[in-house]
Amino acid sequence: MSSSLQSSHGVSPEELRTAAEELRDAPAEVVLAWVERRFGARAAIASSFGVEDMVLIDLARTHAPSVRLFTLDTGRLPPETYEVMDVVRRRYGVEIETFFPARERVEALESAKGYFSFKQSIEERKECCGIRKVEPLRRALAGREAWVTGLRREQSVTRTSVESVELDATHGLVKVSPLTRWTSREVWEYVKTHGVPYNALHDRGYPSIGCAPCTRAVRPYEDERAGRWWWESPENRECGLHVRR
Repeated sequence: MSSSLQSSHGVSPEELRTAAEELRDAPAEVVLAWVERRFGARAAIASSFGVEDMVLIDLARTHAPSVRLFTLDTGRLPPETYEVMDVVRRRYGVEIETFFPARERVEALESAKGYFSFKQSIEERKECCGIRKVEPLRRALAGREAWVTGLRREQSVTRTSVESVELDATHGLVKVSPLTRWTSREVWEYVKTHGVPYNALHDRGYPSIGCAPCTRAVRPYEDERAGRWWWESPENRECGLHVRR
């Protein structure tokens, strides 16, 4: 555990370790209630408005109403994502803080390398993700003490060790994933039981939704994130937002 977390955000390694142990197998509602008590508006849900994030938003309205909501608008999102974002604003009456990539960096990238450089290599793809996602995330997390994600262990081989509460050493704050042990079936059962709105692309075979050029529908035998950067091997299919070390 990093001691810098204690000095910058007032959360000691001991407190974080205790919370991680106590909440490891806790229901999502209990984890969110802890976030509300401990951080309130100093925490935020990072949402790409996939189905897991929609479940989190719905749960948070009851169990963590002070927690803020933000998104990263890469400039290449499918229209269906913007549509469900607008539904969230109207239905839940919440502000969605939106963070865009730096204009100068996007212009320089596209001028120098074109519009599909991310397909040339893993390095080129990570450069694009770094500009459109990673750098805006740093700004989105600045001044916050915790962020809440919709990560689930079942999603891919890169997420099998995600914990409900852990230290995000990269950004120096607490990272909370209340749905880490939920299955896809449990997520969809919650959506249907509670009438939660969701991205229309899910009904077209898209279990995971990111930027439009980097997302496709998956085949029945493929894993949930097979449609993300499908030209790469599974162990590389992360954009850099969820780095664990």
